[in-house]
Amino acid sequence: MKVVVTGASGYIGRHVVDALIKMHHEVIAVDMINKGINTDATFLSLDIFSDDIYNKLGRPDACIHMAWKDGFNHASDAHMSMLSKHYAFIKNMIDGGVKYLSVMGTMHEIGYYEGCVDENTPTNPLSMYGIAKNALREASLLLAEKTNTSLMWLRAYYILGDDSNNNSIFSKITQMEHEGKASFPFVSGKNKYDFINVDELAKQIATASTQSEITGIINCCSGKPVSLADKVNEFIEKNHYSIRPDYGKFPERPYDSPAIWGDNTKINLIMEKHNDTK
Repeated sequence: MKVVVTGASGYIGRHVVDALIKMHHEVIAVDMINKGINTDATFLSLDIFSDDIYNKLGRPDACIHMAWKDGFNHASDAHMSMLSKHYAFIKNMIDGGVKYLSVMGTMHEIGYYEGCVDENTPTNPLSMYGIAKNALREASLLLAEKTNTSLMWLRAYYILGDDSNNNSIFSKITQMEHEGKASFPFVSGKNKYDFINVDELAKQIATASTQSEITGIINCCSGKPVSLADKVNEFIEKNHYSIRPDYGKFPERPYDSPAIWGDNTKINLIMEKHNDTK
């Protein structure tokens, strides 16, 4: 397929481009800057929020929409101010006739919730980031109804790996270790999350986005809850760091659930079918 990836220079986007190329797709990588994008992809720097965008992108078979300003800043005003532009982009792609359209979602659509999240779990987002993504999901699914576009809303959870390029606690631990700090203030670490390596997440995104048998909300995840403390300690030991967390110095955010993880039934079916057809 000819697959467009927006936000291709982003933390996840670069890995998705790599995964698609390994699957032998023709990749159009779209972003404002070319930062670390696989040279086997065709790079385009253009305004995706302009008119006639489907034709400008070369009428691709599939689009993975990952572009999102201030994704690491959940309180940014950009989430709401840019929402209508993302809606217009998705509508333009559907109206243009794209066959496969995937949009990146987030666990922060759910809000405060304890337990396993599936496509029917009620949403009550508690951050501007979550509110904007939740609204875009509802609008996107409605737009795709009664059209020939297969829409996949790919909900991600807690991502690690390629830690020098993300903005997670793991990148901050790496930075503080290199600064020679002996410890760092941290939350309790008791909360449990669904962790996935960015390379595995990219494979799931690439595979889910180039099939149409399973659509709608798809959790891209491991399906396993692990405590943040256990994952941090594992990360420190794996990298042979000397720095140690000072637990309990910071409170959890009000929307950080005691335990939240994704139901991976749909993504497992997608990945199993992909592996069977190799």
